[in-house]
Amino acid sequence: MMVFRTHRLAVAAALLALWSAGSTAVWAQPTLQQRIQSQRAKAAQTQSQLHEKRSQLHVATLHYDDLSRQLGETNDAIAGVNVHLDGLAAGAASTQRRIDWNTVQLNAARKSLALHDTMLKRRLVDMYENGDVSYVSVLLAAHSFSDFVERWDDLRLLVAANQSVVRERKKAEARVASVERDLERTQLELQQEQAEQEQARTQLNSLASERQNLVVLASQQRHQVASQVAQMEDLSAAEEAQLESLIQERQREIEQERRASGIAEGGTESSGGGTGSFSWPVTGPITSPFGWRSSPFTGAPDFHPGLDIAAPTGTTVTAAAGGTVIMAQWYGGYGNYILIDHGGGYSTGYGHLSAMYVSNGQSVKRGQAIGAIGMTGEATGPHLHFEVRIDGKPVDPSPRLH
Repeated sequence: MMVFRTHRLAVAAALLALWSAGSTAVWAQPTLQQRIQSQRAKAAQTQSQLHEKRSQLHVATLHYDDLSRQLGETNDAIAGVNVHLDGLAAGAASTQRRIDWNTVQLNAARKSLALHDTMLKRRLVDMYENGDVSYVSVLLAAHSFSDFVERWDDLRLLVAANQSVVRERKKAEARVASVERDLERTQLELQQEQAEQEQARTQLNSLASERQNLVVLASQQRHQVASQVAQMEDLSAAEEAQLESLIQERQREIEQERRASGIAEGGTESSGGGTGSFSWPVTGPITSPFGWRSSPFTGAPDFHPGLDIAAPTGTTVTAAAGGTVIMAQWYGGYGNYILIDHGGGYSTGYGHLSAMYVSNGQSVKRGQAIGAIGMTGEATGPHLHFEVRIDGKPVDPSPRLH
């Protein structure tokens, strides 16, 4: 009897354990709203990582552009040095030609002077050994006093001319020598400047080589980050698609609840959303329309799935039509974001809010205050990002606003 009772208790305990496990499994099954919340958090995290990667790509691109600019400046400097060196080489060649010509002139002047010196020395030796009989003979051969005076003047002029020629030769030699010294000094200066420019070119070539390596490395890093961004964009798109699928499923669920409670499709008369007619959620200028544009953050082509309506921070944002709040929380680059289902496959989104006045599952009417203008998430200024979606796909809100 005791054994049977013990057996019954064991069976009961096993059944209780099975029932508890089953109950736990049932209770542990997440609701559709919880799955949306989980998927939204996952998508928001991926969006945050994508934003960070895009920032890294922007920095890597700026770094690559800066290094490319520096390399270009270095190459320009090398080209300038090469042009200057060519000019110095031409100047050095011209100076060398002038030095060669002056050397010829100097050698000729020196030969002429040496010839006159030799003749003078020979004349002096003759006068020392034999006496200056030639000049005396010329004077004594005069036939009259006037002839003597004339001969005397001629001899005096001849001696003066010889002395003048010697002086002029010496002056010419001095001038040529001075010019040659100047040219040699100029040539030395040119050679020194050439050496300095050659050294500068060597340093610039080394700098250019170093910067070229840095540019190649920066290009590789930029390509690597760009690949990571592309992968993150693909992942983000997949997660967004999954989230949209869950939201559409939730919209269908809401539609079924409405039908079950006897509410006509599209909500009450004040809603109007199910017919695709919406009121303006806030008054202000449109700063960015629906469609393709240049990203205000990267400058790259970017599809804008809504309207950006500028307004001061804190301005009240109202529901564009009646419906049920599907989402009211932080949503990645959208910041504080509200998504409202209006029935008939229509939904509207409100992003970058500074405050949210509604919560998930809440019913709202057209014109009801749901939040306030802000610049949360990825925003360059206070504005409302407003979307209209049909079956989860964004469409241009402009023709549907009245």
